[in-house]
Amino acid sequence: MVGADQADGSAPAAYAPSDTVLFLARLLGGLAAGMAFPTTLALITALWSGPARTRSIALWSGIGGAISALGPRIFWVAACAGIIVFGTLMGAMFVGQQFLQNVLGYSTMDAGLAILPAAFLMVVIAPRSAKLVEAKGARVTLLIGYVLCLLGFITMLLLWKKGIDYWKVGLAYALVGAGVGFAGTPAAHSLTGSVPVDKAGMASGTADLQRDLGGAIMQSILGALLAAGYAAAVASAIATAPNADQITDSIQSQLQKSFASAEAVAQQYPQYADAITAGARESFVSGADSAYVAGNIAIVIGGVIVFFLFPRKDNERRLLAGYQAQDDRARHPG
Repeated sequence: MVGADQADGSAPAAYAPSDTVLFLARLLGGLAAGMAFPTTLALITALWSGPARTRSIALWSGIGGAISALGPRIFWVAACAGIIVFGTLMGAMFVGQQFLQNVLGYSTMDAGLAILPAAFLMVVIAPRSAKLVEAKGARVTLLIGYVLCLLGFITMLLLWKKGIDYWKVGLAYALVGAGVGFAGTPAAHSLTGSVPVDKAGMASGTADLQRDLGGAIMQSILGALLAAGYAAAVASAIATAPNADQITDSIQSQLQKSFASAEAVAQQYPQYADAITAGARESFVSGADSAYVAGNIAIVIGGVIVFFLFPRKDNERRLLAGYQAQDDRARHPG
């Protein structure tokens, strides 16, 4: 519980006014994870034994899910699908918030308000997604969500440039939010429906793992591509600059580190501040485009997994009914 309480370190990290506060907030989050994760293993040890414990630990580590994602069971396909769809949401927010503040000049508050279309549509669509699952099955509903998320990332790739109007920002966030609203329900429904009641806690934990693991993976990948693309664009701009010979290696290294570092250089050389900031913004857009391409690829991969491996409606109902029958026999062996 202490670890869970300390997980609120994400809040000061989000509003960190300085690098020091951000570092301390991330440190707090790490301490929280260090306290919470051993507790989860202790719970697994207490609740399962023998082969069941081994399977649970494999699930906890995420390796079992990754390896089994290619198998025919609803549970693993839904888990993999959820990891990708929630990961793309987190990745869109991670890159998008930096784009809004660094390139478009939004304040922290305005950048936060800009994501409201995504939040609103997730809340509005989720109940309707449940009805669609009953009518068309989880596979169709998941695919609709993936298509919408894909359209959101395509919008970011094509429209998110310097000086754009807000409607282009809101459109991308709305599409991603709608996609998660559609896909989140069938992913969770399939997880909980494909395990016995006495393993419902495991399914619930996997649903949480979808968000955490998916977010961690996608933010890491998109963040790395953003940083690499930004640095490459800055290096290219410096190489073609008319006064490139006057830019020292130290200054170039600072400019390539990050947008914030480039802003610091601009303050040191006010006579070149406008040119430095404009170049940094162009470079950020270039790096962000690489991240959006990666997001599109991830969504397509997830859609292919769902399309080919997730059972169609009738087969899904049959499998879920079989799981329910096994559960009933286990609870009433007589």
